Amino acid sequence: MQANVKFMSPREALHTYFGYDDFRPLQEEIISSVLAGRDTLALMPTGGGKSICFQVPTLVMAHDNPEKRLCLVITPLIALMKDQVENLQARGIHSAAVYTGMNWDKQRVALDNCLFGPYHFLYCSPERLESEEFRKRLADLPVGLIAVDEAHCISQWGYDFRPSYLNIAAVRTLLPDVPVLALTATATPETIEDIQDKLGFTAHNVLRKSFHRDNLQYIVRRTDKKEEQIAHILSRVPGSAIIYVRNRKRAQELAEWLNQLPSLQGGDWGRPVNFYHAGLTTQERSERQEAWKEGRTRVIVATNAFGMGIDKADVRLVIHYDLPNTLESYYQEAGRAGRDGKTAYAVLLFNEKEDKAKARKRIVDNYPPKEFVEQVYHKTCDFLQIGAGSGLGHRFTLHIDQLCHVMKLPVLQTYSALHILTQAGYVHFEEEHETQPRVQIHVPRHQLGEYNLSRDQAELLDLLMRSYSGIYTELQYVREADKRETHELLVSLAQRGIITYIPRTIGCSLEMTNEREAEIYLSPAIYEERRTRYIQKLQAMVEYAEQTQFCREQVLLAYFGETNAAPCWHCDVCRSFIS
Repeated sequence: MQANVKFMSPREALHTYFGYDDFRPLQEEIISSVLAGRDTLALMPTGGGKSICFQVPTLVMAHDNPEKRLCLVITPLIALMKDQVENLQARGIHSAAVYTGMNWDKQRVALDNCLFGPYHFLYCSPERLESEEFRKRLADLPVGLIAVDEAHCISQWGYDFRPSYLNIAAVRTLLPDVPVLALTATATPETIEDIQDKLGFTAHNVLRKSFHRDNLQYIVRRTDKKEEQIAHILSRVPGSAIIYVRNRKRAQELAEWLNQLPSLQGGDWGRPVNFYHAGLTTQERSERQEAWKEGRTRVIVATNAFGMGIDKADVRLVIHYDLPNTLESYYQEAGRAGRDGKTAYAVLLFNEKEDKAKARKRIVDNYPPKEFVEQVYHKTCDFLQIGAGSGLGHRFTLHIDQLCHVMKLPVLQTYSALHILTQAGYVHFEEEHETQPRVQIHVPRHQLGEYNLSRDQAELLDLLMRSYSGIYTELQYVREADKRETHELLVSLAQRGIITYIPRTIGCSLEMTNEREAEIYLSPAIYEERRTRYIQKLQAMVEYAEQTQFCREQVLLAYFGETNAAPCWHCDVCRSFIS
């Protein structure tokens, strides 16, 4: 009888599945709101424990009502997706993920598991919501909650607008009685309103934690010798550190320079400094991230590709070599320091003349003239041999360096033009898209004996034929190719014409979301309004760096709508008044 069912409380779920006895601030209020069926926007600073806010209520609902046992988690970060699925599986919580690069057979298996098996979490990218087949399957799943991570991406007022997020509102029509929990670490007041409107909240409902961080000291250091300043700071502040730079070349060069400094040698570090950016392979990124997390590397010099979803509490120092584009991204990156509550430092290096000049150049690079954007559209179509009225749905690997060389285009502005074309709906462009290795076998099994195969070659082919049923009819994604020895065997088989082998590559991808058109139209909302907002946000970042009158934290908090904050008394501005 229903009366004899023992319901699970959120605190019981927290202890049973995650081993914690108490919630962090605001988590319990968010969970209560979700369990009451209310659409909820939760604003929590980086490291505030956002994932618990959808994981715990899902597990409570699954225990009490199996027909609502599944949470659909929408996130743009594939690496974070995989990491969270692995962590949940390690706790005995069945979870699945569907993302770009998975073939449809694997997607079907994941969706079948969610429909028929004891699965509680389905992670997907917002781009998956564009698939009609995926949406059809989604309507049949026992979804009790939709969690939208990085929710600021749905707002054109946000600092990282992604058009694919607008698909989420349409998914709500497929799951009309399912509440939404939107999560973000950074949002201005107008972005907060826009997120709720775009997600179709039944009533506005915002739960927020103050962005104030007692232990984090914000410092702007004016200098025209940034490398030397970094070396000095690292010698004074012990412990783990992140240094953010804006381009890959500087990340590598700065890491190599720092590694040669005697002051950074010694200790327990295997390699004192390493670099990280999106151009590294998945394995390289994973190895460097783990070495840093585990303390075998002290300092990671990285582009903004680093840090999302990384849970490392004892980071003592975050240094920004270059100005970020927005205060949102600065706050989020700086906030990766001191999550353990102990004293930590967020240092922004500022060369007023050079950095302001670079900021002005960024405006031109990020918003090239409309005529140039249209030129990139047509030259890209020509480069990919897409004729007028064709191309819809076709996906291409796009090597930007080749495109720019052949078509005589400037690289940075071409990247920006492709992103603008994505926002306008003409293409879907992804930077640093990693294509998984694929194999197709051409020689029938009964003819393989004619090829005098080595034992290793024969065993590999047998494994592939048993593991991938469609490998004779089309290219199949194969996980075995991740091993070096397997890669070499596949290369040898391809050289003999037995298979087609496309190794793992890192590049950009472009999908035509419309047929090629003779002319394109960039509306004011896509171009002029976004350019104006970009300039405003960049100017706010510059003003934060150059001002010396107001407490750094007060300036940051006021930007996010907290206008009554007290001075922190430990930023560089407050210290100048004390001294």
